[in-house]
Amino acid sequence: MQVQDETKPYDSINVTPMLDLAYVLLVVFILMTTASVQGLHISMPKPSNKPSTEKHDLKVVQVMPGGALLLNGVPVTATQLESELVQAKQRDPKMSVAIKGDARSQYAQVVTVIDLCNKLEVSMGLVTAKIGT
Repeated sequence: MQVQDETKPYDSINVTPMLDLAYVLLVVFILMTTASVQGLHISMPKPSNKPSTEKHDLKVVQVMPGGALLLNGVPVTATQLESELVQAKQRDPKMSVAIKGDARSQYAQVVTVIDLCNKLEVSMGLVTAKIGT
């Protein structure tokens, strides 16, 4: 009787049991995921059919590249801007300001306008696209 003493490495690995396990895990995952999703109930708010009748004043402040300020297209100084915003807020307490900084302008000028709006407690927003488009 001859005993085989040589230890040879395996030429191939049987991957069928690993694939069977992967498929079983995939099926379990799909079943558990769909079972958990079916239990979610979301109540979305309904839109109102009544249009908003409130119209509030909107001031557009533009910061130009040289640091000049425009209020609704009219050049103003920082002091004039402050007095105009104070007067507009007295007329309409819910007025808002849209601040448009030119890409070539100094960021410090935009921050100055933001600080002014915060000081006057005026709601504001930054314009990120061209006005009117």
